[in-house]
Amino acid sequence: MSNLKARLEQFGSRPALVFRGSTISYAELCERAHAFTTLLTSEGIAPGECVALRGDFSPNTVALLIALADNRGIAVPLGRSARAQHASWLEIAQVTRLFDFNEDDTWSLSRVPWRGDANPLLSQLRSAGRAGIVFFSSGTSGTPKAMLHAVDRILEKFTRPREPRRTLSFLLLDHAGGINTLFGILTGGGTLVAPEGRTPESICALIQEHRVELLPTTPTFLNVMLLAEAHKRYDLSSLRLITYGTEPMPESTLKAVHRALPGVRIKQTYGLSELGALATRSEADDSLWIQIGGEGYEAKVEGGTLRVRTKMAMLGYLNAPSPFDAEGWMDTGDAVEVRGDYVRVLGRQSELINVGGQKVFPQEVENVILGVPNVKDVLVQGRASPVVGQVVVATVQLAQPEPADEVRKRVREFCKDKLDAFKIPAIVTVTEGDLSNERMKKARTRTAHV
Repeated sequence: MSNLKARLEQFGSRPALVFRGSTISYAELCERAHAFTTLLTSEGIAPGECVALRGDFSPNTVALLIALADNRGIAVPLGRSARAQHASWLEIAQVTRLFDFNEDDTWSLSRVPWRGDANPLLSQLRSAGRAGIVFFSSGTSGTPKAMLHAVDRILEKFTRPREPRRTLSFLLLDHAGGINTLFGILTGGGTLVAPEGRTPESICALIQEHRVELLPTTPTFLNVMLLAEAHKRYDLSSLRLITYGTEPMPESTLKAVHRALPGVRIKQTYGLSELGALATRSEADDSLWIQIGGEGYEAKVEGGTLRVRTKMAMLGYLNAPSPFDAEGWMDTGDAVEVRGDYVRVLGRQSELINVGGQKVFPQEVENVILGVPNVKDVLVQGRASPVVGQVVVATVQLAQPEPADEVRKRVREFCKDKLDAFKIPAIVTVTEGDLSNERMKKARTRTAHV
């Protein structure tokens, strides 16, 4: 058993969670967790069963996660979007029960029919009497992968006391980074502030109202916040630290955030759902160069990509071969540049655009195009070409409407003295739609179809 509830009970009347303007203490949260533990027993939900919970961070979803951890259950958190995929995900994770949470934190419980042979990794976890949690990848580069983690491994990194901070749970319930934030804050006696929406206005309003100190977020959100100038309309003086990860940060965005919020420390994080969050140290607040590693993690660069080995890694994929080699190393697929003890993440090797044998990383081109006047956001991808293999395609979202022909001309002209000729987009399209997904990350695919 994880004894997670026992660890949290020591914080008593301290505020654990802020949800829709109401504050839930640790004592109240543990009472809810106890009620869910009783419910699991009365419903015949045995240790080792896979239980899905669909929703977002709230008093009841957090309490259920605690109860499942202490009951040696296997939690499968799902977001409210991508429901069309949930049926197949429930089957892959061999889920037998589904808790469906509404936005007001009410919920319903249903049985999920499943028959078949138990997945060997799930059987291994059950035999060891350990609690588990399953995350699904976004699936932008293929079929979503189901990653099985042991809860005790995740909690192991939080054995040392941490500074209790008021933290906004920006990352979603079904995101490994979101769960990492949850466990990190609760085991340190901090307060989690749960947002109802993730727009710049709603996030900045919550920071002001609840004096949030830590904002874990994404580069895409920070860029949108700056463009909307939401940070100018709210008092964000309580913020002490912004951590960003999940995708590469454009250098122009990082420097703009540093200028806009000069009193806030800005830290780049690094992690994968398969590996957890690694300790990082930024060269400077406005620098993209970081040191990666720390206690329990080993990192090295081979063939231009970052490789990591850690005992905190997942047990494996439920629906794909193991990505670990015989010595336990995993190739992250992230191409990096090395400078002494520091690395700079260039982007996913799988997103590399090959123009006549020349390598183009989308983020480098995006960083330049974000400096073009009236460009709100940009997504750069590769499109198949019978002549040079691939060409660079840029899809731009504008701050104000203007003729597409003028945008194309201005983008190419702007790039001429800033990028090699083969990196300049051969095709520039204008879209009115968002270029980010519900996780506030760039919605990338392997190939642009235009």
